[in-house]
Formats: sequence, C-alpha cells, structure tokens
Amino acid sequence: MRILIVEDEPLVQQRLLRLCAELAGTRARFDAVADLDAAGDRLQRSVYDGLLLDLNLGGEDGFDLLRRAVAGRYHCVVVSAHRERALQAFEHGVLDFVPKPFSRERLGQALERLLDVGRYSAGRARYLGIWRAQGTALVELADVQWIRADGDYSELRMRDGRSELHDKSLAGLSAVLPPDFVRCHRSYLVNLRHISSLHAGTGSRYWVVLNGGAELPVGRAHVAGLRQALALE
Repeated sequence: MRILIVEDEPLVQQRLLRLCAELAGTRARFDAVADLDAAGDRLQRSVYDGLLLDLNLGGEDGFDLLRRAVAGRYHCVVVSAHRERALQAFEHGVLDFVPKPFSRERLGQALERLLDVGRYSAGRARYLGIWRAQGTALVELADVQWIRADGDYSELRMRDGRSELHDKSLAGLSAVLPPDFVRCHRSYLVNLRHISSLHAGTGSRYWVVLNGGAELPVGRAHVAGLRQALALE
C-alpha cells in the first residue's frame, strides 16, 4: 500500500512518518506533504491507497480535501486536534478519526483499519462524495436505495431513480457505510430502510421488493442475515 500523510507541523509530520513506518513495516510506504496544494498535486499524479489528513493546515480547512478523498477510491483517516469535528468527519465517510495528541497505540489502531479495510463492515457515513464535472458533490445515504458492484467502481441508485458512480469498490464502501446497508447478493448492498418485503420463489430463488416497486436479487448465502436484519426471525 501507498499512503499519503498531509500534516503541516514538521515535528508531528516526522513523528507520523516514523511511527507509521514502524507500525506498518513492509506492508505500506508513506509519503508526506505539508499543505493542500501539494496534497492535491500528489493525489492527482500518484496512486495512493490511503490518506492521513490533518484538518487545519496553516489556517486552511482540510475538509475540501477530505470531501475529494472520500469520493476517491482510497480511504481517509483524519488526525486532528479539532475533536469537535469528528462526527462531521465520520458523516462524510472517513474511516477513522485520531485526536491529537495521539498515542502510538491509537495511531496503530487507525493504521490497522486502513491497512486491512476489508475486516471492517460498518461505519458512520451519512454522505458519500461523488465526482462531478464541476467538482465534488455530496449525496445523502438516506436517499440511496441500493449499491451495485460495477467493476472496480460502485453504482448508487437513488430513490428518485438517478444513478451515481462512486470510485470505491463495493468492499471499500462497506467499511464506511452505516449498518443500514447490508449485503443481499455478491453484487449488491441494499438499504434496509428502503425494503418493502422479502420473497422466496421456486428453485431457492429469493428477492427483495423496495419501496417504489424495484426488485433486487438475494443470494442464498445472504438470506439468513437479511432476515435477521429485517427482524423476520
């Protein structure tokens, strides 16, 4: 993995680089920049798998970069003294929030989450960033009915019928989505709040009907979990 650290305080940046290298070992390579312009340039020119981001960079608000980051294919961990912004950061889809001053142990927990994102299945995102021609837009997850795997990307179907494309894979999104989103099929995540009913047909065929009438397939391996999530057993 390749991870970018965005931190403007030299001593903190050096400590992050040292601790991250010690904690990750050979599993990751780390680069560091000190401002938003340099971070944006690096992210455009290089392929990164993760971002460690401070929210106050020389007086500049890192939330603009955070919105672009969570719209991308890589995950973001915030490292910031502004604890009051933790909820906002989680709602925008960050993987973790490490308050300053941080301990080696707390940084290690966040780094493990970043390095092994597939182990985590429920986040606290309220919004997802979507790339648009004019910049990054936010969509509210409450308005998303289902999410379908589309190669290395994911298709979001909104309740008004619109479709949006997200840069993260289905597995990548699973780590930041709230518990309302559950796997119903190897290719689909469904929002429990939009399910009207669960049906069983011949030949072990299952499907859900959503509010509005749309149907999604349900894989046999996911029937029991879906029934439990819907409190049907």
